[in-house]
Parts: sequence; C-alpha cells; structure tokens
Amino acid sequence: MNKTLIAGATFSLVVGAGLVAFFAQHGASPYRGLESREVKALSASDIAGLRDGLGLGYALTAELNGYPGPRHVLELAQELKLEKGQVDATSQLFQQMKAEASALGQDLIAAETELDRIFSAGGVNVAELRAATERAAVIEGKLRAAHLSYHVAMIDVLQPWQVTRYTELRGYDAQGNSHSGHN
Repeated sequence: MNKTLIAGATFSLVVGAGLVAFFAQHGASPYRGLESREVKALSASDIAGLRDGLGLGYALTAELNGYPGPRHVLELAQELKLEKGQVDATSQLFQQMKAEASALGQDLIAAETELDRIFSAGGVNVAELRAATERAAVIEGKLRAAHLSYHVAMIDVLQPWQVTRYTELRGYDAQGNSHSGHN
C-alpha cells in the first residue's frame, strides 16, 4: 500500500511539475501579448484588411455556396473566358464593393477603438458599453451584408457555366450549387 501511495504521489508531482513548466514556457493565456495591439479586438492584419476593403471571410457563406466574388472573378478572368462587358461589369462591382467595405471597415475600426477606450478608462458604464457594442455589431453586420450582396450581384454578370467553372477553379464541391434560376 505504501508503494502505491508513493508511486501515486510521485506521478502527481511529475505531472504537476510538467504542467508548471509548460505554462511557464508557453504562457498560461492564449491572449498573452495581445495587450499591446493598437485595437485589442483586431489584429494588425485585420485592421489592414478592413482599411483596404478586403473580404476577411465575411462572404464565406456566399462564396462556398456558389456565389462568386468580384475580386476572385477578376483574378480568374482568363480561365472563365470573360467577355469585355463582363470584365467591365465585374471591375465596377469590385470597385464599388471595395469602396463600401473600406468605409465600413474604417467605421468598425473606430467602433472597436471606442470599446477599447471604454475599458481602458476604467469604471465601465454598462449602458455606454451596451451602446458601443451595439454600434460595432451594426457596422459589422452592414459590412458583411455589403460583401455578400456583391457576391449575389455577380450571378447576374456571369453565365451559369462560368459560375460552375469558378466553383471548380476555386476547388469547391459544386454539388448543390446550381444557380440556373438566378440569371
């Protein structure tokens, strides 16, 4: 019985020491180091993407369900055999999307900066916090809707076979992504 007790205690000490060493080496929090970010809730690449009007995954639900994005359609113009009118229409949609998304991205950065300010000032007022959080959420919703709407608009620019080809070129499973009724 003493041998079992000693073996159990030794095992616990070894495991415990290993965990202490792991957390000392790797940090106990996955957020360690993020406190120095310009905007705590956004990485530097998120901020750059928001300023540049990039998608940042906001249109994944469209993209992965067979609704091509203007930027990627332009990148694949040759493979999709786009006609000049299609290139012009896609370029126009892309520029509009980028301008709208960039403006909303700037607004989102400002809203997240305001949330940082509320917390860094201390003595958080819950009503002020809720209002600031709702502003950020509304802006983010508008940003996502903007990206999604330009994917929908692409369906009217492309032929059904081009949508299918786009899906193939992007490496997605094309099953169930027919848009024959959308043109």
